[in-house]
Amino acid sequence: MANIKSAIKRVKVSEKQNLRNRMVKSQLKTALRRYDDALKAGDAAAADAAYTKAVSTVDMAATKGVIHKNAANRKKAQLAKKCAVAE
Repeated sequence: MANIKSAIKRVKVSEKQNLRNRMVKSQLKTALRRYDDALKAGDAAAADAAYTKAVSTVDMAATKGVIHKNAANRKKAQLAKKCAVAE
């Protein structure tokens, strides 16, 4: 454990950031999985709603710095491609 006051604070801050990043990443994975499930079920309305939610979640993750903006754009393109193939 750190002895210096600033190092102790950095440990606390990094733990908080780590928790936030894990939460955002978990939300992202859940949104992507729900989109895939809606596509597999063949429900167009649910798939459309899940697509909107997934894109929003991807953008939020990129804004918060959890994933890189290019990775976010790549994920959104993959979602759109899946949607086009399913229709």
